[in-house]
Amino acid sequence: MTEDIKKLTIKQLMEKLKQLEEELAEKTKLAEDRLNQIRYLHADFDNYRKNFEREKEAIVKLANENLIKELLVILDEFELAINSMGSEKNKEGLSMLYRNFCRVLEKHGLKQIKALGEKFDPSLHEALMKEPSEREDGIILREIQKGFMLNSKVIRPSRVIISEKINDGGEEHD
Repeated sequence: MTEDIKKLTIKQLMEKLKQLEEELAEKTKLAEDRLNQIRYLHADFDNYRKNFEREKEAIVKLANENLIKELLVILDEFELAINSMGSEKNKEGLSMLYRNFCRVLEKHGLKQIKALGEKFDPSLHEALMKEPSEREDGIILREIQKGFMLNSKVIRPSRVIISEKINDGGEEHD
């Protein structure tokens, strides 16, 4: 084998070296291409995982929203029952249950929308009617039905009666 190497001339050695360098360059490029493919796959998988988590979270929120919307009816009935009770002892017990029920719902993201005395906001309130008043236009005078938000989404707007300022002449303005 050493004789074969000796027989090779410098020119042949240079050609062999050039050929090996070309092969190395090809293999290096192939390795870089594969590494880039792996990086893209990794990024795609990360995006897929994040999208999956967001979708899962949205599904859970939607399920909670539907359940809480149904429970709002019970919350309304609790208030009616408390207000119509005669016995203070019974009223106190029912009020305690009502407060506990509210705490559980609040723990899951339910918040009551402020209404009385606030400026009317169509994204939070639903105006049922206007009532002449000494107050400025668009102030909520009465709340007919409480409104609620789940996290940052309105799931039921407050149903309200808003003020319509009476002019000094005693007439309402349009």
